[in-house]
Amino acid sequence: MGIDWQHMSEADKFKAVYKRNIKRYGADGLLKYLELRGFFEAPASTKYHGAYPGGLVEHSNNVFRWLFQIATAADCERNRDKEPEEQTAQFSVETLAIVALLHDVCKMDEYHRDETGIYKRYTDFPFGHGEKSVILITQYMDLTPEEMLAIRWHMGGFDHATKGGCYDMNSAYNKTKLAPMLHIADMAATHLTEGAAQ
Repeated sequence: MGIDWQHMSEADKFKAVYKRNIKRYGADGLLKYLELRGFFEAPASTKYHGAYPGGLVEHSNNVFRWLFQIATAADCERNRDKEPEEQTAQFSVETLAIVALLHDVCKMDEYHRDETGIYKRYTDFPFGHGEKSVILITQYMDLTPEEMLAIRWHMGGFDHATKGGCYDMNSAYNKTKLAPMLHIADMAATHLTEGAAQ
């Protein structure tokens, strides 16, 4: 029986993709942690894309859809001169699901409404955007080096480290194509699918 994606909530879509594709040890515990910490009710930002309850899970789903399309196109390009039996996917669907669905787990407890109802950013664990996501995930589930680099550098040139002259993002993007692909998927979801709040 097929899944009726059209009539599912964003939280149920996330959980369906997560459970179907992420089989790594600790994945169940991580999903329970996300539920307890309010991931599925959190906004994606204070005033930009997804600045409403549930915006974070909707954004994560959109990033997964974009990343899957980008990875599929990249595989076609990489395999264009190969015989059909020699063609391979560069990244597993599990890896794509992990980095796309979990890249922003750092946001699940950062945005709180003030007395006027406006979201403000506050964190009791100020560790940096991508780094915080990697740390939170690896408390439950192992990540590959490529997955860590992709999540760490998914902000691209918007990452504060690059503004200070850090060249590690370029090194990460040269080391694994997953990192720039996740950044592109994040930007496409943010600006093409969601758009800024009006």
